[in-house]
Amino acid sequence: MTLLEETITNIAPPDTNAADKIRTQLTAAMHNQTALGDLATLLTDYAAITGNTTPEKPKKCTIVCCADHGVAAMKVSAYPPETTVQMTANYLISRGAVANALSNFAESELLVADLGIAAPTGHLPGLIQRKIALGTKNCAVGPAMTQEQALQAIDTGIELAASCCAKGCCCFLPGEMGIANTTASAAIVATICQLSPEQATGRGTNISDERLKVKIDVVRQALQTNQPDPTNGLDVLTKVGGFELGCITGIILGAAAHHAFVVLDGFNTGAAALIAYTLCPRVHHYLMGSHLAAEPAHGAILEKLGLHPYMDMKFRLGEATGSSIAVNLLDAAILAYKYLIQPVEDQLEEKMLFSHETMPAHAHQLTDKTFNFYLHTFPELSKNAMEACQLRIDNLAKPIYSLGYLEQIAVELAGILDDERPDLGLKRALLCFAGPKLTPAQRQLTAAFAKHAGAEVTIGHLRPDCPPTEAFDFGRTTAEDITFTAPILAVAFAEASPQASGSSRIALLKEALCLPDGELRYPADDFLCHVPQLLKTEVSALMGAMIAAAHNSSLIVLDDEATEIVARYTELLCPAIKPFILHTQPALLQLGMTVTGGCIACLGIKIVDAALHMLNDMKTFAEARVAVAHDGPGAGRQAE
Repeated sequence: MTLLEETITNIAPPDTNAADKIRTQLTAAMHNQTALGDLATLLTDYAAITGNTTPEKPKKCTIVCCADHGVAAMKVSAYPPETTVQMTANYLISRGAVANALSNFAESELLVADLGIAAPTGHLPGLIQRKIALGTKNCAVGPAMTQEQALQAIDTGIELAASCCAKGCCCFLPGEMGIANTTASAAIVATICQLSPEQATGRGTNISDERLKVKIDVVRQALQTNQPDPTNGLDVLTKVGGFELGCITGIILGAAAHHAFVVLDGFNTGAAALIAYTLCPRVHHYLMGSHLAAEPAHGAILEKLGLHPYMDMKFRLGEATGSSIAVNLLDAAILAYKYLIQPVEDQLEEKMLFSHETMPAHAHQLTDKTFNFYLHTFPELSKNAMEACQLRIDNLAKPIYSLGYLEQIAVELAGILDDERPDLGLKRALLCFAGPKLTPAQRQLTAAFAKHAGAEVTIGHLRPDCPPTEAFDFGRTTAEDITFTAPILAVAFAEASPQASGSSRIALLKEALCLPDGELRYPADDFLCHVPQLLKTEVSALMGAMIAAAHNSSLIVLDDEATEIVARYTELLCPAIKPFILHTQPALLQLGMTVTGGCIACLGIKIVDAALHMLNDMKTFAEARVAVAHDGPGAGRQAE
């Protein structure tokens, strides 16, 4: 029996009993089965894969598999072929690639393997030497490799997975580096998902329209020349694949055989997963999706594998980019579960995790003059800092404009703080408005997610039925005090508000503030006239907090749908506040979470963290000695 056959035989169904136990405990603790949305599914799937009913944060391993492609000779990339070995050196010497930055973020060990780089690599420290050949053949004119080489690539991945599992790893974040690998992946996806070359082929490294036409024709030529069998993953890999894609296929199969799981990144790892799936359909139980990549056929891959994305970050880059952020969601779910099932003592938690601000019996009433000042005067974002930040991002060692919303977040934060390179150590805080007391479940969840985000928590206790101006001023003064030292502020409502529960709060706000098409009613002279009387205190306090935070030049991170509605309404009232607000769900995260208390906003803070890791941990092309783009929007913008 071959290693591949033995591995497939050892892939067993997950342990549904472990998943059922976790699910039962969550339901008993929360009394709301939908509150955590897809986080609950991630948690139960993790329990089923590992068979562990007391889950701990997984030990993670990022494996970047590197190889060259003969089809690069067809000029299908914006970067020259020597970029493969240059980026491999960047991972190991300069340590300035996105894989380095986001493995730091995910607290994942980073391994780099040479499966077929078309250059000497013996001088690179720490490189796992598994070279099969000096790159594949040109799949546009014949098979990319022999079947023996394809099996060698898969076996290598299986062996790497087994070695990591023996050291306690149970979570793999595979990435890839190889100029022209999206061309090979497009041919794989077109074959297995039955797509046309036009449907399967995207811009990869952000190539020009002219080069995209060439790339589509090359994929068509590869398919016509080789006629890969869509039911036989080994045949597809042999004819149009890449050594690094074969290795990732093996990592997926090897992980599944050891009851470990793989978080898929984007298009290339998805193509490798399709090959693994054709070899062993059971493997899909051990796969976790992450984000929806910018490549047009990525959605077809996820559909074929029965997976769905948890984020849409507009990424067009591999290197375990989206998967490193997505696995952080699982870490949050595990911590929340532990807090719910084994809560810390209330007194200790109150002392260590929360501070409380209670609205006074007779709060100061804001005058119209002061109110109008706060409503219509906001600091301007620093254009110089934003331009300098964007220029640095464009010159980081990656395809231009490939990190989507991470780039946008970093640039806006630079403008807010007037700092072209904001530091990783920025203080963050959560301000949560509630009634006199939080429910136990809300308290534990808020504590867990805030701890995960490294955010200090302030609970602003509102006085029921107070005038909106008093609530506005309470929110304003509380947020002002916090944002003097915390340039990142998450804002939220809590479930325990005496006015309304989370779900009814959203329903009331939608009915009152939203038109049938989902657009918002425009604020009238009495800007709260559309807000239900039941919610005017809450809404006023939140608006006061957001406006004060913007005045203090802080980034405002939103929580559940109710805070999203109030924020959008505030943006209508004073458009200048827009660049200070980060919309989290569903703009970035698509988790279906309905929990309140800042839990979603804290996940948003972690995305800000990822953006800061990108900005601070990555090196420029010049610093890392990597070739710049010679095609597309990066040409002329990126400097060596």
